Amino acid sequence: MDKGSVPAILALLGFLMAAPANAGQAQEPGDTFRDCVACPEMVVLPAGAFVMGTDGRHEYERPAHRVTLGRPFAMGKFELTFEEWGACFDDGGCGRMPDDHKWGRGRRPVINITWNDTKAYVEWLGAKTGKTYRLPTEAEWEYAARAGTTSEFSWGDEVGKNLANCRDCGSKWSQKESAPVGSFAPNPFGLHDMHGNIWEWVEDCWTPSHQGAPADGRARLDGDCRNRVMRGGSWYYFSKNARSAWRFKNDARVKSYGIGMRVVRELP
Repeated sequence: MDKGSVPAILALLGFLMAAPANAGQAQEPGDTFRDCVACPEMVVLPAGAFVMGTDGRHEYERPAHRVTLGRPFAMGKFELTFEEWGACFDDGGCGRMPDDHKWGRGRRPVINITWNDTKAYVEWLGAKTGKTYRLPTEAEWEYAARAGTTSEFSWGDEVGKNLANCRDCGSKWSQKESAPVGSFAPNPFGLHDMHGNIWEWVEDCWTPSHQGAPADGRARLDGDCRNRVMRGGSWYYFSKNARSAWRFKNDARVKSYGIGMRVVRELP
């Protein structure tokens, strides 16, 4: 074999390992793909419209308003895992390996990351794949959590038992620790753990209501940008915080054993 061909062969092998067969292909709603072996698994979500928020007793959720997402996009099938974060850390893209609170790493959702930390990960993922990865906007997140439903949770108005991981959800992890991703059934869009398990950072700056919110699903950047929105509740919080419409905030510099992330990838 010509020695000059060795680097080319190695480069080809590296590409094949980094690019699954379905990467870059046109996807239909419900399809799943990965852009590289170490990349998070993504689900294609359809364009659509929904009513975001509620007009109920929770002031942060008011007013209910119609949002139209004009283009399909892809969202992480699961919350980002320690395994996936570790690929970024090993490659020099993420500056530290977060504490796992002695619960284990692997397919557990990555925790103890600040909103600022999430930026390093999505920038690394974008550079590795040549695709546009980012945090979901708050509207995209609620659209994905509702998955075409109008109830409190994607499965109905009652939290039930052992359908998610929250303080009163009745799972073996409830009020104890995070669960490995995918421990519960997916919602109608094919996404897991949109309710409970860990809070998920989203892109938006905090505002105390939906008054003046964009109608097209863009991130809201006109509020208190020192504080960023979190969605989904966690293993420690009660089920009311895991409802599709519930919204909460935290300082972008805060890290916690109850906060992680999920990614969005823009589609052509």
